[in-house]
Amino acid sequence: MTKPWIWGVNLSILMVLLLALGTIYSLTRGAETTLLNCSSELYEPDDDGKARQYLLVDLVTKGKKAQIHYRYFNLDGSLAGSISMEGELTASPGSGNRYRIAIHNKEEKGGKNSAPRPMHMNYISYVSGLNLSSTGLHQLELEILELDKTRDYAIVLFQPSNTVCGCRLIH
Repeated sequence: MTKPWIWGVNLSILMVLLLALGTIYSLTRGAETTLLNCSSELYEPDDDGKARQYLLVDLVTKGKKAQIHYRYFNLDGSLAGSISMEGELTASPGSGNRYRIAIHNKEEKGGKNSAPRPMHMNYISYVSGLNLSSTGLHQLELEILELDKTRDYAIVLFQPSNTVCGCRLIH
């Protein structure tokens, strides 16, 4: 015969599990997710009109959390470097066509064969590093210049780098 206090313990454990599941569900169900997959050709000031590298930028937001990944490639497809940043979304398109992100963490990786880094990567690294070391935050802004929802495509201006990219919207 089972003791009545065992039923009380089992019921208490069940209630704690249901409460935990309810909390997890409420935290994840309402978070809006945005994914932009962007690309651009990079030109150096002394170029003869030909691109030297390609830039791929991925922006992922879920609720207030944001991640942005800059990946640089040489024309032969080899990796020239990458910068990954994490932060919080402080403004979204509801406040115009702009996303504002307060970056609080970044990680950089160089390319292979110790090739020189793209000038764009050097600039992003310098500005973000300066801001992170002095204030602990790097402010990033994305402005949607054109949007075609039927084709899931946007043209986006990234600041402070003043880079324009074509982006796919991924749902």
